[in-house]
Amino acid sequence: MPKDVQDISIVHQLTMRKPRTTDGAAIWDLVRACKPLDENSMYCNLVQADHFRDTCVVAEMQGVVVGWISGHMIPNDDALFVWQVAVSPTARGLGLGRKMLMHLLNRDECRDACRLNTTITLDNDSSWGLFRSLARHLGARLTDDPHYLRDRHFDGQHATEHMVTIALPHQQDRARAA
Repeated sequence: MPKDVQDISIVHQLTMRKPRTTDGAAIWDLVRACKPLDENSMYCNLVQADHFRDTCVVAEMQGVVVGWISGHMIPNDDALFVWQVAVSPTARGLGLGRKMLMHLLNRDECRDACRLNTTITLDNDSSWGLFRSLARHLGARLTDDPHYLRDRHFDGQHATEHMVTIALPHQQDRARAA
């Protein structure tokens, strides 16, 4: 049976919600399983789930955390910054990354966001694909520029991160696109 036919019932079992502090360990495990994402400490994921819960998303399938987005509204700005998007290998191919992003963009806490920002290294094809797909889905423009530079910011230890910017439509238009 084709994967898309098999996965119809799985999609209906997916739930998306704000994280709880008790999700910290599961989020940490998920991020560790999703290379090439940078691993943070378990404590960092716990703080994200606690302090930034309004701009983070957990996706569950049958009670298991299979998706995670960490983000925050940039202080004194009208932009939502997405730090990490993680999708478990068991939930890939379902469009979960974009579904979680749309879920987040349609929250009241993100209604004032005029743009979405994230950083991506040039070799992270899956992240580029996800955010290009989101921009197309929203009918929005995506731009990028080198932002955190290998030698200037990372002491040569990490690839340059490009700041990706998606100009967001108004919230009512985002809700229609969901």
